[in-house]
Amino acid sequence: MIVLKSASELDAMHHANQVVHRALDAVREAAAPGVSTADLDAIAEELILSEGGVPAFKGYRGFPATLCTSVNDEIVHGIPSGKIRLRDGDLLSVDCGVVLDGFFGDAAVSFGIGHVNGEAERLMKVTKRCLDRAVDEVAPGKRLGDIGAAVQSHAEEAGFGVVREFVGHGIGRSLHEEPQVPNYGNAGRGQILKPGLVLAIEPMITAGSWRVKIDDDGWTARTEDGKLAAHFEYSVAVTSDGHRVLGLEE
Repeated sequence: MIVLKSASELDAMHHANQVVHRALDAVREAAAPGVSTADLDAIAEELILSEGGVPAFKGYRGFPATLCTSVNDEIVHGIPSGKIRLRDGDLLSVDCGVVLDGFFGDAAVSFGIGHVNGEAERLMKVTKRCLDRAVDEVAPGKRLGDIGAAVQSHAEEAGFGVVREFVGHGIGRSLHEEPQVPNYGNAGRGQILKPGLVLAIEPMITAGSWRVKIDDDGWTARTEDGKLAAHFEYSVAVTSDGHRVLGLEE
């Protein structure tokens, strides 16, 4: 069932997402060669709790951490660990969720550690542009397929792959609500977007094949061919006159 949010509920979700983005900013500032992904997880959790929020991912279906930290060929759901220390040239994707006053926020960002190579820079730039193009499609009367088509066309024109196994989702009082939001598809098809709908839009783009394999930990998803992946995400509300990226300053 698709749940549309009121103006006051969207404001509450905006506040939850503000905490998410502050946590992501703190993680990015702290990330450097030699820092472990567990260190970053602790920084995010401390900030979230200090803001009155609760980490949304920790304990969700058994996930053990506040953040998903995915390095290089890891696409999503990487588990933070003291054994994983960042190195110069790594591409790090960080996904963060927060519960605040009963509402969820969810966002992700990818960035380089130290000096990354040109392929990694280009992949991150294209993936962020995929997200921006998808957000531009969010407005009343548009369709879910318009979002997926915007992501897919830009990624594939750049020669990159679009992950199929994981998709975006609705969000609100639950972390995952209807509808699913694929990063591929046909424009003009699918669910019509209505004011009050909130979507977590999250392109996951690869430098090679879009096919995925899951590590023995049951969580970490990485590219089947071992090539780089990047991941960006916003929680975006459909408004009467367009859209609102929740958590960003207005």
